[in-house]
Amino acid sequence: GAGIKAQVCSLMELLTTTLYQAHALFYTVPEGMVPEPALPCGLLFSTLESSTGQSPAGRGGVLEEELKLSSWFKYLPESVVEFQPALRTLAHPISQEYLRETLQQWISMCSDDIRTGVRSLLVYVKSMKGLAGIRDAVWELLSSQSSSHNWEAVCRRLLDRPVSFWEELLQQLFLDRLQTLTKEGFDSISNSSKQLLAAALQELEVKGGSSALSKQIQLEHNVALFLWSESPGDLPGDAAWLSVGQRGPFASSGLAMKAQALTPCVQSFCSTLDSKLKARLEDVLCYLPGDTSVPKEPAVPPRSAFDRFADAGTVQGLLRERCVACVQHLLGCVQEQLQSAQSQLEPPGDARLNAVLFMARLCQALPELCPHLQRCVLGQAGGAEAAPKEPRSAKKLGKGKAQEVSPELAKWQGVKAELLQQSLVAYQLWSSAVTKGLVQCFTHTLLLDTAGSALATVTNWDEIEIQEETESGSSVTSKIRLPVQPSWHVQCLLFSLCQEVNRVGGHTLPKVTLQELLRSCMAEVLAAYGKLVEQKQEKRPDSFPLTQSRALQLLYDLRYLSIILTAKSEDTKPSKIKQDSGIEKIIDFLEGHIDPFDLDVFTPHLNSNLNRLVQRTSVLFGLLTGTENQYTSRGSTLSSQEPHNILPLASSQIRFGLLPLSMSSSRKSKSAARSTERVQVGAAAAVLPREDEGARPGSLFRQLITDDEDAVAPSLFKLGWLSGMTK
Repeated sequence: GAGIKAQVCSLMELLTTTLYQAHALFYTVPEGMVPEPALPCGLLFSTLESSTGQSPAGRGGVLEEELKLSSWFKYLPESVVEFQPALRTLAHPISQEYLRETLQQWISMCSDDIRTGVRSLLVYVKSMKGLAGIRDAVWELLSSQSSSHNWEAVCRRLLDRPVSFWEELLQQLFLDRLQTLTKEGFDSISNSSKQLLAAALQELEVKGGSSALSKQIQLEHNVALFLWSESPGDLPGDAAWLSVGQRGPFASSGLAMKAQALTPCVQSFCSTLDSKLKARLEDVLCYLPGDTSVPKEPAVPPRSAFDRFADAGTVQGLLRERCVACVQHLLGCVQEQLQSAQSQLEPPGDARLNAVLFMARLCQALPELCPHLQRCVLGQAGGAEAAPKEPRSAKKLGKGKAQEVSPELAKWQGVKAELLQQSLVAYQLWSSAVTKGLVQCFTHTLLLDTAGSALATVTNWDEIEIQEETESGSSVTSKIRLPVQPSWHVQCLLFSLCQEVNRVGGHTLPKVTLQELLRSCMAEVLAAYGKLVEQKQEKRPDSFPLTQSRALQLLYDLRYLSIILTAKSEDTKPSKIKQDSGIEKIIDFLEGHIDPFDLDVFTPHLNSNLNRLVQRTSVLFGLLTGTENQYTSRGSTLSSQEPHNILPLASSQIRFGLLPLSMSSSRKSKSAARSTERVQVGAAAAVLPREDEGARPGSLFRQLITDDEDAVAPSLFKLGWLSGMTK
């Protein structure tokens, strides 16, 4: 590097010195113009004139006066001492046109040789930092006082144009070398990332029961183990005395990684990739202007030979282009692996699903765990500052014009969209495999047509007393039995589905994936019921008839599944209509096997049992139902001026009564005296409890209701908190 820098600087110094010497020797000032004292010229003709002219003393000579003081001067012959050269022809000054053409030809001849030589030298420069060092050395040389003194005037007199040897000879050579280094660097990152991905997938495809699995691979097979295990790095070391706002933009704790279900394998891959991107970015930043150069501008010499950072935009564009190409190469590898896995997945329990989920999480985590990827695309030059926040979308902004997005930010958003899309594709493979495996077992149990299978799947029925009026007008009490629980295979299906979702960190799954999982599962369930309908319609002699009790249980199961597995979203209305039409056909078939008079009696009680069941399980299956499907509605008998929001729970649950939820988000706190009074009253109540109060369920919450309405803070008993217990 140092030797190459010295050679390039010597070349630039040779070119500038040659032009200065050509001006001093051969250029003559046109008649009528006063020569500048600081810019010598015409030395050749002034020397000829002084050497060939007659001296005023009559004793000519070309020897200097200082030589005459030497002791040996008196021994020189007179012919030497008085020698005076004479011109044979009249000396004419060199024309400016001839001087300009000659110098231009010389520069052109030198340029070809210089480009060839410097290009061969730059091959040995292996970093952009080295290129920047050579460029800065050339800039300092050409901007120095000795090299830049009256440079514009010299170039204008000799060549009739400004001359910049950097722009004409070196700049494009440096850009070419920079482009080569950038391509080689990101190609190396792409190849190493491909190898790292292949090695990780190979480890993940090992069977889960193998004893040779490392702890990281075991956590990748079951993310729930990772989420619910403690580790020393869950909290940062400075968590006790450093607030979140004071931490760096890229500092994250182990709990933050667990909250996003970013497993150690994903973290390791992203950390390795980010470190390589960081090294590449820091190398490129050496060639770009830094933040520290802005305040030092006034201290720069008055004249700059050339703009060192004129090609900064080109360099940043090249960095962005190569970085995006690197991401797309990685996405191409992921896509190939997903296509290969799609044709080989064999549910249930296929080890390849672990690799598919790893790629889904990896594509989802790359934008966040690789901050230098964002800086490479956005072209942020300077420090470890966080990238600018992305503008809110037009939908969130509401009315008005959408904010303009810069090309760099648009490119970054495109990269994130591609990563998210590939992540969704991987999650789609996982949801399809899970649905196929679980519903296959459900279908097998549903279609079993034996007496033993009916007994094995039956659950407890509720006995309800009803009052019926006879023809004579008297009332008769009778008992009916209705299902209150879904069949075991229905419960197993939903529970297994929740287990699979929890196993992969369901709280971080995209909403689209969860909706697609429910949609495909419901479609498979309807297909299974359709097969059952076809089986019963055939009326084979060896098959059991569909009794009214079995039809009631099947109807109850189907309606329950349709509530739990229906994704409620605005963008799924067409598919929902199709599912409803399919469900109605099966419901009509099942209701056809129930006596119409009995059906009229059963329907209200069946609906009541179904509503209570959904309320009980809406939190248990929270990841499937979602917060928008969980029951929070109140009865119509409550007044609209009720100061509390009452959360209805299952009637059979005696542990909790009615939970009071304050509807006010902010209330004034009571004075210290009233707080003390409340504590004293509570203490007295604890010492002397009432016997009837302690025996009744929900007495504690009734006391909270009857307590002062202006409680200090809203209640913590919220549905989101309860549903979070299952995640």
